[in-house]
Amino acid sequence: MVQAAAGETEQSRRRVQSIEVGFRVLRVLRMAEGALPLREIASRAGMPPSKVHLYLVSFVREAMAYQDPKTGHYGLGSFAIQLGLAAIRQLDVVELASDVIADLRDRTDCAIYVSLWGDRGPCIVAKADGSLQGAFSVRLGYVLPLTTTATGLVFLAHLPPAEVEKALAMQAALEGGSKQTRKLGKAELAATIARVRQDGFASTVGMLHRNFAGISAPIFDYSQSIAATMTLLGPAEYMRDEKQQELRAQLLEAAEGVSLRLGAPGAAA
Repeated sequence: MVQAAAGETEQSRRRVQSIEVGFRVLRVLRMAEGALPLREIASRAGMPPSKVHLYLVSFVREAMAYQDPKTGHYGLGSFAIQLGLAAIRQLDVVELASDVIADLRDRTDCAIYVSLWGDRGPCIVAKADGSLQGAFSVRLGYVLPLTTTATGLVFLAHLPPAEVEKALAMQAALEGGSKQTRKLGKAELAATIARVRQDGFASTVGMLHRNFAGISAPIFDYSQSIAATMTLLGPAEYMRDEKQQELRAQLLEAAEGVSLRLGAPGAAA
């Protein structure tokens, strides 16, 4: 009985290892720019061509891979595409980010917000209030200004130009003649957006509240489009110098983690 159980365990272990080895081949196909010849796949996977061929035969049979009849090269098959699309349909950026923002809040004591792009601009859809914010809090559903908040600037840096122009025109119409919001000139705004795009984050001080500062980072999806933003808000006096750099690094790491879970390029091969 014991010997039989040990044999079953060993057999199960070999099967699991076989799956892991097979995924080495699939990862090569996923990272490739196009269909590859057998020897190139084997080289990239670090496996003998004969062994890779055995896996490819099975993958082609199950439509996880296909073989070009003219060149004999291999690429991802129709089922692999269906699998990827199914995974995308099941993704929810707010759900994926909920645990991340709670953890970031616990590590920084700052408030963390997730915003999506809506008809009127960036809208807060999830938050984790921090102990350092006191009585100041931004409610769920609040639509943030575009040009004077870190969140708005990140969206402006990564949205298509036509959508940016439309959003800016809408904001100008809503503001009317109000002088409560500082308006950037076109040249200054363009320079700010370019810097945010280059830096990978935006930061503002005293915009939503004169005593608070914000840092925002983009969350990207599988197509490298901006899916959401993650923003850290804390007291301006607290978020200075080395502390600001530390908080920024933590925020960027958290936002990147959500991006990878959404399938953004850069995920581990």
